Amino acid sequence: MQNSNPPNPNPSQNPSPDPVESLITGPARVLLVDDEPGIRTAVQAYFEDEGFAVSTASDGEEGWQKAQAEMPDVVLSDVMMPRMDGFGLLKRLREDERLGGTPVIFLTAKGMTSDRIAGFRAGVDDYIPKPFDPDELVARVRNVVQRQERLLREAARYADTDMGQMAKQITEIRSMLQGGNNKKGIAPANHSFTPREASVLQLVAEGLMNKEIARQLETSIRNVEKYVSRLFAKTGTSSRTELVRYALENALVE
Repeated sequence: MQNSNPPNPNPSQNPSPDPVESLITGPARVLLVDDEPGIRTAVQAYFEDEGFAVSTASDGEEGWQKAQAEMPDVVLSDVMMPRMDGFGLLKRLREDERLGGTPVIFLTAKGMTSDRIAGFRAGVDDYIPKPFDPDELVARVRNVVQRQERLLREAARYADTDMGQMAKQITEIRSMLQGGNNKKGIAPANHSFTPREASVLQLVAEGLMNKEIARQLETSIRNVEKYVSRLFAKTGTSSRTELVRYALENALVE
């Protein structure tokens, strides 16, 4: 295999001129799950030559354990494996609140259209039949990483457009409530917040941006957005400022 040298290397190694900082820091982390040792060795070596950080697992069960510990940026998984196959691994990833948005690419010897459709219906992001060209595989993974970066940057830009102004508004709301309308004796409003929703609400009330909340809670920005949306629905608010005001007025945060 000859190393390719594309003009646009790993996006995580080249800071973007975009004013929103890169949300995937360092080399993109790839988790390769395949029960064939030869494929694991060859693909790992090739990807590491291309600047990726790669870890491997021999089946879906080991892949699931490593995914939870390492929080990869992309998962490459074979479909037919012992203990847990690719579909089982994909199901667990999609159901996990921290890993649900992780891009997954299936590697499979099957070429049937029905199998590909089943993969896409299960939530796989891409599907590459074996044998595959290593340059194409790297290009597909790099494309997924770049797309994920764009989505995260857009989400951060949308959610955190004017956090300076919002921080000012939060300070004004706190001052107003601590003034002539002291709410210290009020009983908290009755809401069925999950522990994670309550944590997100507290951090929003402190004026943190979504990416800062994601770092503190060790989750993805996509999941933070999901929790904020749930908080809007449960409190009947439609903006972060309204949400903070409601939370402060009803003693839902400190």
